[in-house]
Amino acid sequence: MKLTTTILITLLFISNTFGQTQDEILAEAFLLYNSEKASWNGTDLFLEKFPEKRNLIGGYFSYSEDKLHNCIFFDKSEDPKLLAKITFNDDFNIAQAQMDTISRKLSVREKDLYTIRKIALVEINQDTLFKQYNNTNLNPIPIITDKEKKVFVLTGPKVSGVVVLGNDYLLTYDKNNKLKNKKSLHKNIIPIEYNSETKDAVTMHTHLKSTGDLITSTDICTIMLYEKYANWKQHIVISDKNVSLWNCKTDKLLVLTKKAWEKIAEDQNKKK
Repeated sequence: MKLTTTILITLLFISNTFGQTQDEILAEAFLLYNSEKASWNGTDLFLEKFPEKRNLIGGYFSYSEDKLHNCIFFDKSEDPKLLAKITFNDDFNIAQAQMDTISRKLSVREKDLYTIRKIALVEINQDTLFKQYNNTNLNPIPIITDKEKKVFVLTGPKVSGVVVLGNDYLLTYDKNNKLKNKKSLHKNIIPIEYNSETKDAVTMHTHLKSTGDLITSTDICTIMLYEKYANWKQHIVISDKNVSLWNCKTDKLLVLTKKAWEKIAEDQNKKK
């Protein structure tokens, strides 16, 4: 009963104090995940269905619209044109993907996404803020909402059997696509290995004060992309004030205060 009471009190406190912030993080995380998942599946389909166009690709990016998730491939021209648009439903069923290969100019929104992504690539290549590690790629993900324009930069592994958290960045832009600010989100890189024998693993990393007191949207995005392959049960992020618990089976987030987390651990140890 004591443990149950502690959890209930903690949940009420978190809901009142961090609810909106958590909502924003989750909304952003799913935007990032949908973009990356569309890019993963879209790339596989493009290379399978249109191998003759491989050498024509100038780049690609993804975005969500009207509950659909689009992966756009464009050519190498100065004013890029569409090579293919591959569209997925929420379940990302490849068999149900729609493909459009009619050449056209990019839409206004697509051109904005292309532009902020291009600026991010220049910054990645010239600014020492962005760290490059062996066997990894820096991957820019442009996101445009009604309120803001951003590019997140995630570190992806070039080898299998590892999930890479950290070494991620955020670039923000004004309404005219001018770069306003850039910063690192995690100031370290966190590789977590997994293999075919991994089952219901609970993984964890910690946050420095500079990263903040909650799990980041980039953390959640990366975990969702790999959790089923790695067969994780839960991922825990411990910060100075809070502990974020991500359920890899249900894709739900629970945040506890650090004091409540320590109290629960203390009560459980007493029962052993």
